[in-house]
Formats: sequence, C-alpha cells, structure tokens
Amino acid sequence: MTGKADFTEEEWKLVLEGPPSAGLIVAAAQRGGTFREAFAISKAYVDARKEHGESELLDEISSAKPQLDRHRLGSGPELKDNGLQIIREAVALVEGKGTPEEVDEYKRFVVTLAQKVAAAHREHGTDVSPAEQAAIDEISATLGT
Repeated sequence: MTGKADFTEEEWKLVLEGPPSAGLIVAAAQRGGTFREAFAISKAYVDARKEHGESELLDEISSAKPQLDRHRLGSGPELKDNGLQIIREAVALVEGKGTPEEVDEYKRFVVTLAQKVAAAHREHGTDVSPAEQAAIDEISATLGT
C-alpha cells in the first residue's frame, strides 16, 4: 500500500494539491456560489474519510486539510491551465509510486470532488452549468478517465 511515507515532502504537497485544484477549476468556470463550492470541497474530504481503511493513500489525503497555494494557480485562463498541470503532475507521482487501484482511486476522488463542487450551487435552474460540465470534462480528459 502506498502512503505519505512513499513520497518526498515536495511530492506529497503536490499530491495533496491535485484534488482541490480540480475544485477551483470548476468553481472558477462559473461565477457565483463560492461559499457553497468551498464547502463542497471540504465535504468531499469528509465523505472520503467515511470510506476509511479502503485505501491508505486516500485515507492520508482525506485526513489532510485541503491545501493549495492559490497564488500559484493565478487567475482566469492561467488558473485552469496551471490547475490542470498540477493535476497531471500529481497523477504522474501517484502512477509512479502507487498500484493501479490506487491510481484509479485517486483519479476518482479528483473527479468526484470536481462534480460535488459543480453541483454545490445551482446556475440557471440546473445543478451543473455547461461551463462547469466543460471544466469537469477537461479534468476527466486530463486524468484519462
């Protein structure tokens, strides 16, 4: 089983930044609902903790407070591009050190978090706006899911 001890401090920081990066990409795709979307990121971590014991890697990720250097992401198009790059790099680290199952679990956690952020605030009568869905689709494509 793969866990925090298998990564350097810098690598682990990057692995932790992947999921909230996805959340911020989706939140930035459509204006409004920022508080609810931030709460949805936290709730995704709480929900993952409920599945404790199924994956050491996800147990350690979900027990950490969602961390992200917001300034590193930039704003607007930079935020999306930089966020997708963080996700790519984080997945590459997990792929290099984890089992195929752990890689799938990590990817699923990232996408699930993005979906929860999108659904946190209704836009124009829909749970997920077209812009948010496009962001989720781009995150999924980056993950190869």
